[in-house]
Amino acid sequence: MKSARRRALTAGMLGAAALPSLARAQGRPIRIGGTLTLTGPLASLGIIHKVAGEAAVDEINQRGGLLGRPVEWVLKDDQSKPELARTLYEQLVTTEKVDLLIGPYGTAAILAAMGVAQRYGKFIPHHSFGIPNLAKYEMQFQTGGVAGDPDNVWPNLVFDAMAAAPNPPKTIAIAASKFPSLHYISLNAREIAKKRGLKEVVFLEYEFGTRDFGAIASRIKDANADFLWVGAGGIDPVLMLEAMKRINYQPPMQFYMFPAPGPMMKLPESRNSFALTNFEAHVPYTNNPRAAAFVKAFAERAAKVNLPYPVVDLQSAISYSCWQVIEAAVTGANSLDDKAIAQWLRSNTVNAIIGPLRWTGPNNYVSGSDLYKVKQLQDGNWVVVWPRDNAAPGAQIRG
Repeated sequence: MKSARRRALTAGMLGAAALPSLARAQGRPIRIGGTLTLTGPLASLGIIHKVAGEAAVDEINQRGGLLGRPVEWVLKDDQSKPELARTLYEQLVTTEKVDLLIGPYGTAAILAAMGVAQRYGKFIPHHSFGIPNLAKYEMQFQTGGVAGDPDNVWPNLVFDAMAAAPNPPKTIAIAASKFPSLHYISLNAREIAKKRGLKEVVFLEYEFGTRDFGAIASRIKDANADFLWVGAGGIDPVLMLEAMKRINYQPPMQFYMFPAPGPMMKLPESRNSFALTNFEAHVPYTNNPRAAAFVKAFAERAAKVNLPYPVVDLQSAISYSCWQVIEAAVTGANSLDDKAIAQWLRSNTVNAIIGPLRWTGPNNYVSGSDLYKVKQLQDGNWVVVWPRDNAAPGAQIRG
């Protein structure tokens, strides 16, 4: 008998997401097409985006849809493969004939989808593309609150937090996935660490999709750095922690860029781990009434599909914010015309749950500092700890 989670994944792979509530929306549905990593190495994050997107579509339809019409999310599984994402976006435009596009998860898949959108002149919002200088298409919009230089902003943000820890590190070990954005940011983190006086004791690279981290764990243990930076996402951090556990090693301080939040919190070895975020389900973020409502809706949906962490965090928040951008832009432009929607976004701010989004930076990214923060796994919960003004009440960096 299939589990609830398996049923949810299967439903996502088979095509269009069901219309959850059409009580106030009438007429032919507005079809918004996209893919997610529902299987493959990034599936642990893709399912979070699926649940968040379903909650967002439900909410939009409960308010009457877009332009008075219900919204239908045509969702396909790209299996964490950018080449498959490219094919599926071609199908969405040419065969499915969707009205609008929404980007997939992950830099490589987004780049593939962006190429298709450009070929057909389609507007495409996305939330997790970490190499801004490759985002050349004028009708793509980054909706995750990322600056135009995350390779500079994010490492400095993390190292600022480490410098504020009770025992600031003096040595660093870096391990990086060859997934494009994770690798790109980690390479610059090496240079920034050196400039900040951190001594690099080992630098390791591994192929995206790696599942055996035994050799990497051994080299990390031998280096025995004060601080471990891991440019990894999804389930990779869990596999690395398990590999280090098998050889009785626990890094004194450890950072994992974009881990699957639930699996991480289940491991005792992950306690006090750091990661990047721009929203966690605590004040000041939940002071926003719409954010608080989404936190409740997500928890209810996540519980039904047995997500190991049914709490809004970075992944679910950026997914929901992307839908907020679509809703605001279509409503503001009063049109489904791709060019009109893009033009409206260039001239307006969208107040998403992660913060205000305005596309004034290079390649439609944030100009200046971005919306990202540093969180830490404390007592079984992810909480923002840096910058201090954005931290959870009473939260202090542990190290």
